[in-house]
Amino acid sequence: MHSLLDPNPAPLKSWLAEKGYPAYRAAQIRKWVFERRAKDFGEMNDLPKKLREELAADWQLWTAQVVKHQQSADGTEKLLLELPGAGSLPGVPGRIECVLLRDGDRRSICISSQVGCAMGCVFCASGLDGVDRNLTAAEIIEQMLLLQRLLPAEERLSHIVVMGMGEPLANLDNVLLALDEASADDGLGISHRRITISTVGLPKQLHQLCERNARYHLAVSLHAPNDELRNQIVPVNKNIGLDEVIAAADRYFEVSGRRLTFEYVLLAGINDQPQHAKQLVALLAKRTALLNVIPYNPVAGLPYQTPSASAVNRFRDILLEGGINIKFRQRKGAEIDAACGQLRRSTPALLPIGSK
Repeated sequence: MHSLLDPNPAPLKSWLAEKGYPAYRAAQIRKWVFERRAKDFGEMNDLPKKLREELAADWQLWTAQVVKHQQSADGTEKLLLELPGAGSLPGVPGRIECVLLRDGDRRSICISSQVGCAMGCVFCASGLDGVDRNLTAAEIIEQMLLLQRLLPAEERLSHIVVMGMGEPLANLDNVLLALDEASADDGLGISHRRITISTVGLPKQLHQLCERNARYHLAVSLHAPNDELRNQIVPVNKNIGLDEVIAAADRYFEVSGRRLTFEYVLLAGINDQPQHAKQLVALLAKRTALLNVIPYNPVAGLPYQTPSASAVNRFRDILLEGGINIKFRQRKGAEIDAACGQLRRSTPALLPIGSK
């Protein structure tokens, strides 16, 4: 069956023409999907009944199954989705996670770009089983729409961060197609300025992003102020190096005019020492950038811990004294495994058909 969420409009338009329906029906269907938050074709009550039946026979609106829906006292909600296609076990569909965060008037979502992740960040639950496959643009869009449906009718999504499972720049084509739909006036209508792509920093793809679509905010996950330490925390760095990552990020800033954000997860006793803060000051002092410091959210089975309050305060003071523009992210949804990849690992996978 065709996916109705595929951003390419041609198949639906051709299908409607073959069935003898006027072209304007495509816009009506799109409005039901993005604006009116239809759960199924039956709700599209300004379409002829026959058309709704034919759509249901030939098109899929949703492909994901919600395996688990968790809610936190702070308003954070997380979905564990099961998708068709290969997972980490033979015969078991892949699973991804996406999150809705409420903060004042903001309604932000964090979405995934891959089933799993190949970057190997040692503290992250997303990549513990490696990467299975890229998500299609339709599967990325589906996360947005499923999270939007968690909101009451009078509320709308305001911000998107591609910071869930996977490395967005390793699936650049599909990510950009999905974000084009999110920012379209007849899509979710979210301003480019409120959409952020988060990456560990793949220089080749960063340069491609500069050339193809430099409208979105960029967040680069550093996690270390030098190559020796970053090679341990972010193993893919061995083939890249911080200098190349920073240079590519600087170029993105020059092309886009968007302020850069650098992400830094604080790991107790590993990258939270005074010398690390001083090295960060030296690395970022002359850049128009925000440093987003994130105290680690522990993952069951991994040895890493959240730094003490005194270590966090000491780290913050050094950065402030060095003139770095910083933000210390408040942890949200900790009791519902809101950190990327945690819920997938804590939820038993369904066994393949025929297994015992």
